[in-house]
Amino acid sequence: MKNVVWTGTWVAERLGVELVGDEKLSDLLGLALRRNPRRAHLLVSNVLGKHVPQSPSVVYGHGFALGRRVRELLGAEGARAAVVLGYAETATGLGHCVADGVGLAPYLHSTRRPVPGVDTAGGFEESHSHATSHLLLPENPALLAGAGPLVLVDDEFSTGNTVLNTIRDLHARYPRDRYVVVALVDMRSAADLGRLAEFATEIGARVDLVAAARGTVNLPEGVLEKGQALVAEHETTESTETTETADSRRPWHPGAARVELGWPRGLPDGGRHGFTPGHRIRLDAALPAMAARVADALPEGARRVLVLGFEELMYAPLRLARELEQVVSAEVRYSTTTRSPVLALDDPGYAIRTRLVFPAHDDPDDGPGERYAYNVAGAGFDAVVAVVDSAADTPALHAPDGLLAQLAEHTPSVLLAVVPSYVPARPSTERSSMLPEPLRGPAFSSYARDEVGWLLQDLSDVTLEAPTEEREEAIQSGGAHYAESLPVEYQPSPQYQELFHTALGTSAARIAQAVGAVTELVLAERSPHPVLVSLARAGTPVGVLMRRWAKHRHGLDLPHYAVSIVRGRGIDANALRWLAAHHDPADVVFVDGWTGKGAITRELTEAIREFESAEGITGFDPEIAVLADPGSCVRTYGTREDFLIPSACLNSTVSGLISRTVLRSDLVGEYDFHGAKFYRELAGSDVSVDFLDAVAAHFPDVADAAVAQAKELLATDRTPTWEGWAAVERISEEYEIHDVNLVKPGVGETTRVLLRRVPWKILARAGAGTDLDHVRLLAQQRGVPVEEVDELPYTCVGLIHPKYTRGATGADGKAVTV
Repeated sequence: MKNVVWTGTWVAERLGVELVGDEKLSDLLGLALRRNPRRAHLLVSNVLGKHVPQSPSVVYGHGFALGRRVRELLGAEGARAAVVLGYAETATGLGHCVADGVGLAPYLHSTRRPVPGVDTAGGFEESHSHATSHLLLPENPALLAGAGPLVLVDDEFSTGNTVLNTIRDLHARYPRDRYVVVALVDMRSAADLGRLAEFATEIGARVDLVAAARGTVNLPEGVLEKGQALVAEHETTESTETTETADSRRPWHPGAARVELGWPRGLPDGGRHGFTPGHRIRLDAALPAMAARVADALPEGARRVLVLGFEELMYAPLRLARELEQVVSAEVRYSTTTRSPVLALDDPGYAIRTRLVFPAHDDPDDGPGERYAYNVAGAGFDAVVAVVDSAADTPALHAPDGLLAQLAEHTPSVLLAVVPSYVPARPSTERSSMLPEPLRGPAFSSYARDEVGWLLQDLSDVTLEAPTEEREEAIQSGGAHYAESLPVEYQPSPQYQELFHTALGTSAARIAQAVGAVTELVLAERSPHPVLVSLARAGTPVGVLMRRWAKHRHGLDLPHYAVSIVRGRGIDANALRWLAAHHDPADVVFVDGWTGKGAITRELTEAIREFESAEGITGFDPEIAVLADPGSCVRTYGTREDFLIPSACLNSTVSGLISRTVLRSDLVGEYDFHGAKFYRELAGSDVSVDFLDAVAAHFPDVADAAVAQAKELLATDRTPTWEGWAAVERISEEYEIHDVNLVKPGVGETTRVLLRRVPWKILARAGAGTDLDHVRLLAQQRGVPVEEVDELPYTCVGLIHPKYTRGATGADGKAVTV
């Protein structure tokens, strides 16, 4: 039976049901009968991956193509603001594929599985279904509260009742201007065609419909009663498991071989609680390794393999099957189990040829009952990979009459892959409620109030500064951490101030283009509505500029916060708690100015891992977005060139008059953010807003180039090579420093060495031009030698002497004191 074409002729001949539509309809649909008091017939999709095993590329391709049509309908701006909602159980995977096609839109699907501790954000009824109640359980209720288009996805659009019930419920809670309904097939009758337009007028919103094919089902009078009689007649003779005889079954082998997928920790198993673009990026990165593990577990010589998903768990098995299809020579097919009871008949003109019946194995809220897998028995599969979530990995799954036993009777090899069931972790209400609101200008910082919220505490009245020589000696001797004190704010000479303004004039357009490119990457890959979180303080001007670009180019008003991260101590955990309590962690994009050797990149990754493990709050993506990535440490960047970013030339006077962040136990308590100072007294020298305005003024001129650069980057392999880290290790050994923390690569880090550390010498790439004018000037002022070096991956590198003492000299005999 594995090569037959699924049709609806058997049902049509006996009930007089007629399937009428465009030429695509017969390829997409077949007909079957089901036990249902409301509707006797069932439209069986050939491309949905539910009842009929199908190539995963075909299943994914149909959903993705519908998403692309939605994107074209909404336009780029509308697509970026869209949220996609799919219907349980049949369309959970289809909706997810549509979300991918829309352009990595956030995705949520309804569910019939209540989850303890998760609040319901809405619900509705599906009147014709065998199981009618749908719940909406987003981890972040704000997912449905935006003003952007809501895209509703179901496998078929018949009467329109389900969609109208959904929109009516959600529109009362979260009104918006536009809805798009998506279905594989539009099967409305002539009487139903006008209802959608009337409803749109009633609620005052636009409602569009996108479908792959259109048609209708002509039902003769009395079809429901006739269908029920047919079902009753054939169910008396049908095997409850399959139409094959018992003699043809394979003996049951107890148990199934488990395949450990290595599912990423904290990654949702689907869209039950929401699935963001950040989650998609993590899944994409993990799929090749997971598929390889499944491929290694398949029996040698397997020619036909089924990946079998589980009820609402459709997308994860589909993506796994699609990846497996790329790496094995076997024919891979995909389908899922279901709650829907359908009559099985072994007839070429009938869409459901065989069925397996087994007890529910996920402790359903509606009590024990039967579940089904269709067209699996007799399909000639050499192996079946059953993919379930951990909530369904119960004794009932492994019982002698359970799903695995049923599968083992019809295939030589059964593999079991379990995806961890994702349950949203709520941050402690008590703890998060004790945290203060962000500090904002002009009370704290010279930035405008809406430019950035500082998740810091104000330590302006505390004396924290120490002479640079004393700080360096204490830090290197291990007597103090660099974040326990502040350097005296270095105020550049008039000559150096002039150099800053000259550099800004020559590089502002270059910076503007890099800002545009990295912002476009974030919007395309990370989230259509990101929450920018800059690493104070070098990342903050860049975060403000990215926010301005999103506003200028896309009309987006993005939230932007600044948080503290301290090398060796990690990121401010209270700041993360505050962010998790106010935003979806998956929308958070960490921002920094540039990468050096990648120490902060590694620090953030480890800190997020520890935070998630300790707090149970998941979803933060530690990937940093930076203006420049000369060290090749990140994937999200505006450029990998090492050039002068003028904000690196100054300290607080180009960073909103805010100091470096401070972490000291006597100042930062259990419910405190890390601290910083606001140098109000330096307002006369402040160029923070001047810097922003100078760069932003070039946005209109570089817009096309920045977008083109982003598109080029999207098509580029941006996997970090960490060549900068390798160079730093080499330099550390070659110059007998033996501590990579004392090697500061890149123009930005070298500038900071000259401004607030005790530099030993500067390594400059041979032939470096005007990008190093300010470095040479600072080095001359401080008596620090500049050594030209061939084959340096950075424009320059600053070295701190490894054995600093007061009055020490470098290898060339020159003093290294300030």
